[in-house]
Amino acid sequence: MKKLGEAEFEIMQVIWSANRPLKANSILEELKEKRKWALSTLMSSLSRLEKKGFINIDRTKRYNLYTAVVSEEDYKSKESRTFLKKIYNNSLPSLVVNLYNSKAIDDEDLSELKELIEKIGKDESND
Repeated sequence: MKKLGEAEFEIMQVIWSANRPLKANSILEELKEKRKWALSTLMSSLSRLEKKGFINIDRTKRYNLYTAVVSEEDYKSKESRTFLKKIYNNSLPSLVVNLYNSKAIDDEDLSELKELIEKIGKDESND
């Protein structure tokens, strides 16, 4: 799976959140707050996304319909693993400490993480 650029990721977020095939104009409308694109710019990006294997383009109608091939969960999972390995040498505790020290997360976030870890541990022990 290839990496998405920032604009490509924004397009994919629109497609993922729709949960249905979309026309290019619908995608452009959703992006209008973030991007001031002409339709031709979006079309070029959609073509690249198809070549990268992220979307399918249904050309059987008068207008093209765009559908995600790669799920949001699969992409985020892959990117998270890559990021953790590359930046933190696969050390989740190092990531959490860095986020805490840089004030990106606070004590409340740490409490939520602790509860989540405990819940996951209980769920696994029940399997």
